[in-house]
This record gives sequence, C-alpha cells and structure tokens, in this order.
Amino acid sequence: MRVMPRVDSHDHVLVIGAGVIGLTTAITLAEAGVPTTVWAADPIEATTSYAAGASWGVHLLPMADPDARERVTGWSAVTLDVLRSLAQDPWTGVRVAAGIEACRRPTAAPDWGAVVGGLRECTPDELPPGYAVGWKHRLPIVDMPVYLDYLRRRLTAAGVTIEHHHVGSLHEAVTAARVVVNCAGVGARELTGDVRLVPVRGQVVIVANPGLTEFFADGPDDSADLTYFFPHGDMVLLGGTADVGDWSRTPDPAVAAAIIERCAAIDPRLRDAPVLGHRVGLRPGRPEPRLEAEAFGSARVVHNYGHGGSGVTLAWGCAAEAAALATV
Repeated sequence: MRVMPRVDSHDHVLVIGAGVIGLTTAITLAEAGVPTTVWAADPIEATTSYAAGASWGVHLLPMADPDARERVTGWSAVTLDVLRSLAQDPWTGVRVAAGIEACRRPTAAPDWGAVVGGLRECTPDELPPGYAVGWKHRLPIVDMPVYLDYLRRRLTAAGVTIEHHHVGSLHEAVTAARVVVNCAGVGARELTGDVRLVPVRGQVVIVANPGLTEFFADGPDDSADLTYFFPHGDMVLLGGTADVGDWSRTPDPAVAAAIIERCAAIDPRLRDAPVLGHRVGLRPGRPEPRLEAEAFGSARVVHNYGHGGSGVTLAWGCAAEAAALATV
C-alpha cells in the first residue's frame, strides 16, 4: 500500500489542460488562495470543450458501476446549481432555455428529471416525426466560446496565466510542482497509459439562426450519428457524431451535410441556414470519469479526466473534489 505524501494547502499546484475541466479546476484552486499554474498543449480555441454543444446533462458515460453513477450524480448536481447562477449574467455564455429531449424508441424518463424539476412528457404533437417519446424541460445551455472566454477572464483575475506547454510525461510535470492535477482530457491516455480512455469524435456545424429559441436533443441509441441543436443568439450549433476511436480533428464535409439534414428534419428552418463554420472535438471517452489522487514519488498527482460528453455537466463538482484532493 502506497503512502500518500503530505502536501501543504499552500503548495504550488500545476494543472495540466485548459479545457472546461482544467479551467474550472484551476479557478477553484486559485480563488481559494492556492498558487496555481496552468499548462496547456493547445490554445483554448483548439480544445474539445470549444467544440462542445453544450448543455447540462450526462452524455456518453456508460457508468455500469453503481458507485460511479452515484458520484456522477453528485458532481452534476453541484454543477447544475453553479450554471443556473451563472445564467443570471449574460456575459458568461450560459442561459436557461426550454427544449426537448426525444427518443426514437420507448424508454423511461431521464433519471436526472428529479434533479432538474419541471420535466414533463411531450404530447404527440410536440414530437418530431419518427420519435416515440420525449420530454420538455428547461436546462442550462452553454455557448462554449463565450463561456471559455469567461472562465479565462476569471482565471486571469485570480492571478493565473495559461502557459503553452506540451507535457511529455507526468515525470516532467512533477519536477515543476509537488502537486499536479491531470485535466488533460483525451491527452491523459498518453500521460498515464490508461487504455480505457479513448477518443469519441464529435463534429458540429455552426449556422446562422433562422429564428430558433428552443433546443432539441435526441436520446442515445445504437448509432454514432446524433441529432441536436442549441440556439445561441444569432447562431445555432448543430450536431453531431460520436465516433469511438476516431482521432481525426478535420471536419468531414459529408458528415457536415448529414448533420444539417438530420437537424432540418426536426426543424426545416435549418435546411437553408447559412453555414458559419465547423468544429471538431475529441471527447475523452471512458467507462467512468477518473477522479482520484495517487502518490508519484514525493509528489501527488490528482487525476481528473475521462468525462466523456459530460465535461460541462460535471466540471464544477469535479473541480471541487479535485481541489480538495490537491490540498489535503
């Protein structure tokens, strides 16, 4: 049994990664008065988080283990409260919006319905063609470029700058700080040798908003093709894909056309909406998130990665636990 090294709460902490998990964790540490540095291999605009939808809700996390489900439920509840609070400030990129989550086959109501409140089953006339059941509710949805810029400003205000630095190994990281928090997303596979961590490629299309105010998202099925759209002011993000094991970050024109077609089948106004851009991200797919501390020689490494498509949903809850593990 390894003995965890004692770490003073004021020791310098190095956070690896500047996606939503890394930024949120660094903010939590820095705002608590802990000297913090962030190393990021890529600029924020090149992170998977930048390409995300995004909305509150647990996505692409199998979680066969009951203990993992319980932990995820707790983290997501903490984050829901924070996102609802942030939605009161339009400069955060977060707002609470109405929308529908629907499934093509009969299924039970989402298990997070009790946490959200106000969930009701859709009437038949509210469902798009081909969908068997759906639920109307109000959730926080997030314009990720705006939200990430808000997090960056908040981190700067706490006295932390993001340093461009590709970390070749955890050995390299622990030479710079006695406490390291690994928020490297899919990059954690290389850092840790965790073969359970795999990329789940997501591609989205950005179009001009033809007048949508409500979101739509379909539920899980056996296909890698997803259908969802989230309106953010004068643009709408259309998705998407969930291609397991695909490392390509290059947008595929055929995939983009299929995404537009699927979304237009839900709301025809999207069919001819001008395309403004394309984004691709590699979600850190894992059976469950990894959030734990381990001894690394005389240093401590806290792992906070493997959130699948739920990084936004779990970020603040996981950040609080990761910060606690880093400063005990």
